[in-house]
Amino acid sequence: MIVGIYQGPGETGDVMGEIGAAAGRAAAAGASLLVCPEMITTGYHIGARTAEVAEPADGPTARRIAGFAADAGLAIAYGYPERDGGTVHNSAMIVGAHGERLANYRKTHLFGDIDRTAFSPGEEAVVRTEIDGIAVGVVICYDVEFPELVRAHALAGTELLVVPTALMRPYELVADTLVPTRAYESQLFVAYANRCDVESELDYCGRSSVVAPTGAVLAKAGGGPELILATVDSAVLRASRAENTHLTDRRPELYDGEHQA
Repeated sequence: MIVGIYQGPGETGDVMGEIGAAAGRAAAAGASLLVCPEMITTGYHIGARTAEVAEPADGPTARRIAGFAADAGLAIAYGYPERDGGTVHNSAMIVGAHGERLANYRKTHLFGDIDRTAFSPGEEAVVRTEIDGIAVGVVICYDVEFPELVRAHALAGTELLVVPTALMRPYELVADTLVPTRAYESQLFVAYANRCDVESELDYCGRSSVVAPTGAVLAKAGGGPELILATVDSAVLRASRAENTHLTDRRPELYDGEHQA
């Protein structure tokens, strides 16, 4: 399966139009899935406006992106602010190639006051779907910095972990070092889709990537708007897991909190 990452937004001021255009370009290149950044539909660091622009999971933004997916004939993963009654979550939706909802994940690890003043944390750690026979899981930005969560995906059978992200400078270490480490230590593919704009004091660093379970970086973006593509292959994953036996060599009986000094 070919996966695409749309690193944006660009400078047109029409983010939704950019997503639709990126979906068309990715599909033309043979992609089955396009991954977009965290809170791409509204902006991330927008303060009190977050509650104002939050929508239900089946709201107008979701319907418009479902239309992009159906028109292009590929799945789209994207970040958005989700309203559920009186609660707002930092969420990521995956819609399928016919516009159907495949998965909806609510960020479980909230980052600082930016997240905690705007969102309630999700309570479901492992959210997955299947695209072209590949098990696709989703986490959001700061979530990937918790190895326990990524490992939980690997143990549950996730083969490709998509990570809509809003990573700012000076934390490029996360994109450059931590993401390949997560892919290698938990033996799965990671598609890390970052923003590349500026919001208030936050300067998003780009550097989106698709990383193999070997730790090899299959595709990487620079600092500006870009569409990158890479192939995710279950056979490569099986071979990597046979060579690097982190998952089967675990000793979970030693990791229980009762055994800690």
